[in-house]
Amino acid sequence: MTIRELLDPAEVAAACGDDDLLVWVAQGLRGGARAWTLETGRGSAVVAAAPGVSRRDRLGMWGDAACAVPLVRHVLAEMGPSYRPFGERELVREVAARLPGVRPAGRFSWMSLSGAAQERAPAAVAGEVGWLAKDADAQVAALLAAEAPDSYAVPGLPGVSRWAGANVAGELAAVAAEAWSAPTVGLLAGVATRARFRGRGLAERVCRWVTGELLAAYGRAALMVDDENAAAITVYERIGYRRRLVMASHVTA
Repeated sequence: MTIRELLDPAEVAAACGDDDLLVWVAQGLRGGARAWTLETGRGSAVVAAAPGVSRRDRLGMWGDAACAVPLVRHVLAEMGPSYRPFGERELVREVAARLPGVRPAGRFSWMSLSGAAQERAPAAVAGEVGWLAKDADAQVAALLAAEAPDSYAVPGLPGVSRWAGANVAGELAAVAAEAWSAPTVGLLAGVATRARFRGRGLAERVCRWVTGELLAAYGRAALMVDDENAAAITVYERIGYRRRLVMASHVTA
């Protein structure tokens, strides 16, 4: 049973069947990200670890739990306890049950979309949404502070690339960001609508437009959403995103 480090992004994709969550965490093996695999006669697993991705040191898991347990143990010894294992819920539960010090934490949803799936969904209306200039960062920050104070994506944070917005009567009414994208998976984040403009479908327009931009740039788009946010999940599913139930965990010292 040999653990092997993967040194090329193509190796990572091949080892995990091009799983979008795992490939996203791997970040193209840039910025200190690393990945490993373990294969046995009974199964295989891949673990990727990347620092500071969506405001956490993240450790993405994919594959068979029996292989994932020794692989996660190895990677945590290599990278340190700040890395938070996450992946599909049953896999996280099994790994946490078998690894002392790994404790299940928050549950949420990972949603992703490929270019082929997007072609089956209605397109965004041209001209209503666009990327914002850098001098709009203060407006975006104020909107997020008022309407989405828990947003992981905020202007100026490392990895938050650019913001899109929709205006109503000259006022910024809804926003969304591209943040922490990997070479083949663009991430949608920071979605917010000013309270008095809700109910007009502005968030959906912005998200649909940004999704199209991410698909054009990366081939796939993804996002993370709280399970309790049923309204947002409905919007994302209408755009074409598919949902996977995932779970995070944390490591005690």
